[in-house]
Formats: sequence, C-alpha cells, structure tokens
Amino acid sequence: MNTPLEARSVSLVREGNAVLDDVSFSVAQGEIFALLGGNGAGKSSTLLTFLGFLQPSSGEVLVNGQSVHADVAAARSAMAYLPEAATLYGHMSAYENLEYFLDLAGRKATSSELDAAFDRVALIDEARSRRLQSYSKGMRQKTAIALALLRGTPILLLDEPTSGLDPVAIDEFHDLVKVLASSGQTILMVTHDVYGACQVADRVGLLRQGKLVGSFTAKPGERIDTETVHAAFAEREAS
Repeated sequence: MNTPLEARSVSLVREGNAVLDDVSFSVAQGEIFALLGGNGAGKSSTLLTFLGFLQPSSGEVLVNGQSVHADVAAARSAMAYLPEAATLYGHMSAYENLEYFLDLAGRKATSSELDAAFDRVALIDEARSRRLQSYSKGMRQKTAIALALLRGTPILLLDEPTSGLDPVAIDEFHDLVKVLASSGQTILMVTHDVYGACQVADRVGLLRQGKLVGSFTAKPGERIDTETVHAAFAEREAS
C-alpha cells in the first residue's frame, strides 16, 4: 500500500516543553486521517513537522517514503497546506488571488482551469470577480481550497479547516474533501471538532498533550461513531 505520510516515533521538545511524545501514524493514498485534540494537544505542530518548519527532537516524518528533512523542498512540493486562516488579499478578486499565488509557486493557470477549480469548490460565478473583502469566511475558504487544487499536489494538509464556518458550508466542505480522497488525494486534517472528524474521516487519531492516546476506524460503508469518540475525547480532556 502506498503511504504518502508517515510519522515514526516523533517527539518534539520546544523551550523545555514536550509538544509531541512518541507519536506514530501513517496515512495511505486516498485516505482521510483526522488528528483530533483540544487546544495545545500538538495538532498544528504535527503539520509543521511534515512541512519541515519544525524538526523532531527524535523520530522522523516521511513524505512519499522520504525523510522530510533530507529534502524539505521535495516534501513541500508534494503537499498543499490550508491553514486555519488562509492568507488571501481582500483588495483582490478570487481570480487575482489565485493568479498571484500560483505565479509565486511558478505555476500558470488558464482562465478555464481557474473556473474549473472554482466549480469544484462551488464558488458561485458572480463572486469570482469580486474583491475578497466582501466574502464570508466560507467563501474565502473555498477560494483557498481552489488554490490548493490548482497546485496539483497529491497530499493535502488541513488545519482546523471548518473553524468559523456555518453548518451548510461545513457540509459542503466535507463533501469536497471526500471527493478529493476518492480521486486519490491523501488528506491529513487536524481539528478539535469531534462531529466533523467522525463525519469525514476514514480514521481518527486522538491526540492529548502530545501523545496519541486513541484510534478509531470507520467500518466499510459506515461513519465512525461520534458518541464513542466524543466519550473518549471528553474523558481524556477531563483527566
């Protein structure tokens, strides 16, 4: 089985504090893996190790079977990263934002490719030429996802992707993520949203104080049981 993402016994100490403690997991091609945890659990730090911005104190992270720190540029070129608050420019339109950021990445896209990306994320036609300062958070999120799609990377890293979205936008986002996974993209999502993780993920890993303390897997044709995960999450957070 192709394993695009893997963490092997990763520990991370920053300023004397253990941020990650012997964390191991892998994400297969076409799989959605959600790393679930509260504030300070180490979720975002995990993503930053895969991106090469943080180097593990011990253990290693691998992208497409290669250690990230052996070739950070190669690892980053295989991934698109969607932070909780994507940096987009409000004085520019959605088209202009995509063209600008793609140009920075050395990538050109035709107008038809831009529209195809916007179609995939269901950003309405009339909004695409408007300045982003008039956008809702959900519309900005769609623009950021369209940019990630146009990067054409096989791996997608998502940091609290539904934070601040309304229920309809959350459902639309989850549907899109499932479509991307079904087309072969590998998706690692970190979140504190128990319900969202169980709705969209094939597997959920429970992270607490830097340790991976639980794992839940969806049965074929079913979703992960929200009540079971919520009970484990609440128990761990209270302890």
